[in-house]
Amino acid sequence: MTSTLLAVDDERVNLRLISMLLKDENYRIVTAENGLKAWKLLEKSPENYDAVLLDRKMPEMSGMEILAKMKAHERLKRIPVIFQTSMVEKEEILEGLRAGVDYYLTKPLGKEILKAIVKTAVTSYATYRSVWKDIRRTTDALALMKTGYFEFRSMKEAQSLTTLLASLCADSGKVSLGLWELLINAVEHGNLGISYEEKSRLVKNEEWSAEVKRRMLLSENTSKVATAQFESSDNEIRFLIRDEGPGFDWQSFMELNPERAFDPNGRGIHLARTLSFDRIEYFGSGNSVLAVIDK
Repeated sequence: MTSTLLAVDDERVNLRLISMLLKDENYRIVTAENGLKAWKLLEKSPENYDAVLLDRKMPEMSGMEILAKMKAHERLKRIPVIFQTSMVEKEEILEGLRAGVDYYLTKPLGKEILKAIVKTAVTSYATYRSVWKDIRRTTDALALMKTGYFEFRSMKEAQSLTTLLASLCADSGKVSLGLWELLINAVEHGNLGISYEEKSRLVKNEEWSAEVKRRMLLSENTSKVATAQFESSDNEIRFLIRDEGPGFDWQSFMELNPERAFDPNGRGIHLARTLSFDRIEYFGSGNSVLAVIDK
């Protein structure tokens, strides 16, 4: 299935450059020369777009203004937003990240990083839409569930478990975003030992999926499992996720870091903490995490 991108820039040469750099990819690219036109397109057909590439500084309506409108719109707020900018000052980057920017690209655009960022954004959104579609099909009988214990090994199993566990929550769509990030972290970074730097390189070289499959088959990983425990009480819902990895420096990923803004990965924990759960707590070395939703 062809994914649709909305590219927004007041410089037509930049729109032509984006189309040229992505011409060999399977994308339909819709363009807008100003923010007002872009917003009209988004508002008219919110279901049409799989990612939005926004120029930050534009006349009539800036990238920041479009971003704010998207985040306030029920059907647009989860579409990945990629900022294209020449503004690389720390405070300017933080402003965008705090407003909900998912990815950053610096101008002039480079072909390989553009391809990697767009692919990551589109793939993540496709996973979210797939999970949300499955959630809506899940039986109402799951609302009776109070506790559960689950084991999972693969990305596919993590996605299935995300669907099941998110369906137990009132705002399933919001919870599924962060829950998916925590579950895949347990597989790729925990049990398979893929570091942050390795994933950045693998994603940029389009080798991430193949490396995950390769490591799954290694003898030292075949018996490893990650676990998820679910508990629901009158006051809260708790998810406790564990893996068999050595842990990681989780503290540095709890807050936004402008130094990582231009990488294709590294946002999952912050997204989970700020958008999906009321609080997140890591234990020990970081191979156990508790995510809590207040009722």
